[in-house]
Amino acid sequence: MKIGLVRHFKVTLGYPSKLVTSQELLTWQQEYNESNIEEVNIDHQGQKWSRCYSSDLERAKITAYRAFDGNITFLEDLREMSLYPVIHTEMRLPLWLHVTLIRLAWFLGHKSQKESKKEVLSRINRVLDEALVQGEDILIVGHGGIMMFMRKELLKRGFSGPKFNRPENAKVYIFEKT
Repeated sequence: MKIGLVRHFKVTLGYPSKLVTSQELLTWQQEYNESNIEEVNIDHQGQKWSRCYSSDLERAKITAYRAFDGNITFLEDLREMSLYPVIHTEMRLPLWLHVTLIRLAWFLGHKSQKESKKEVLSRINRVLDEALVQGEDILIVGHGGIMMFMRKELLKRGFSGPKFNRPENAKVYIFEKT
């Protein structure tokens, strides 16, 4: 059995290059979620997929339609974790500092984060449980952060596959049950 993980097409909206307030960060996140994408060809490395699961966010849906010819199961469980500022302030901070504080808060289970690591892992495992029951080669279209955790869960379940820190857009990472 093989599982292919692919990150959605690249989003055309770039990252803020200026300092941003907490509210501007939230506005940027919303604009990112609604932004156009750059469609490219997807190399499946000769692999044929029997099923496809995808995040239900638009950029992932479009990617899934281009990557898979057949019925696609769209799941909220495959959505990326949302960013929630740790401190709500009008003070402008660099994006990297906001993101670092948010990630730290998320890993430590800070109350500012609406979804815990445990909840994210739970939804990832729900998707994997359903996929593995099928016993078929499955393509999963998602987002960078979710893919990093999904990779770890696949390894725990006896799959082997490539390493990645930040998955590339529209690249298929194939994991195989060993």
